[in-house]
Amino acid sequence: MLTQDAIHGIILQALNNINDERGPDEQLVVGLDTRLFGADAVLDSLSLVSVIVDVEAAVSDASGREISLTDDRAMSQPVSPFTDVNALTAYIQQLLSE
Repeated sequence: MLTQDAIHGIILQALNNINDERGPDEQLVVGLDTRLFGADAVLDSLSLVSVIVDVEAAVSDASGREISLTDDRAMSQPVSPFTDVNALTAYIQQLLSE
């Protein structure tokens, strides 16, 4: 199973991939508390989809397990798994532990 640090690294890399496509004055501040969705989110909807696709693929490659971050279960969580990097990490850990 992937460690918390490994999952953090996957998500942070996906965010850095977004930065690679942006100009110097449009760079995201990337960290564990980076808001992905909701108030004060750093991503627009297209960038969020890109991050989700990158994370799903990287987690699958690293763990050998397919996960879906956009199914009904994810959308019905009391606290969105896309709130920030830590919330998404916790949700991925939950999926991988099942």
